[in-house]
Amino acid sequence: MSEQPKLARPGLRHVCDLFVELDPIREMGAGQAGQRRIIPIVGGRVEGPEVTGKILNLGADWQTIWSNGVAELDTRYAIETDDGAVVEIRNYGYRHGPDDVIAAIARGEEVAPSAYYMRTHARLESGDPRYAWVNRTLFVGTGARKDGQVVVSLFAID
Repeated sequence: MSEQPKLARPGLRHVCDLFVELDPIREMGAGQAGQRRIIPIVGGRVEGPEVTGKILNLGADWQTIWSNGVAELDTRYAIETDDGAVVEIRNYGYRHGPDDVIAAIARGEEVAPSAYYMRTHARLESGDPRYAWVNRTLFVGTGARKDGQVVVSLFAID
């Protein structure tokens, strides 16, 4: 049996922080996979070493809350960079934690992000040649839910 090559451990490079503004939750009721809801994405800002700009007033988080309490996050929206490019973001992840912490978040209370789990993986796409690198890069994020806002720190996987 041949010896396996030693593969490099992927690195993470901070790209930006997303401050995503939300409209109120629109409950859909029970679906086949769990409780369904839509959370419109209505704006926000992007700040970081590699991408800065604004989040456009379009898109939504199509959430499913599973019977075990895990929130499946499935978002799609767009960024307009400060230099005029449009970048689509598709972000998928999970949020879960102790029942009392999740209930506090639902009430709009400030909760330490370390008190619960919120992680995502994202794909970005742009037709602007200055941002062609996002089309061939995978991203991961850590997040926090706030009252009327989600904050995600986005990292490129190198």
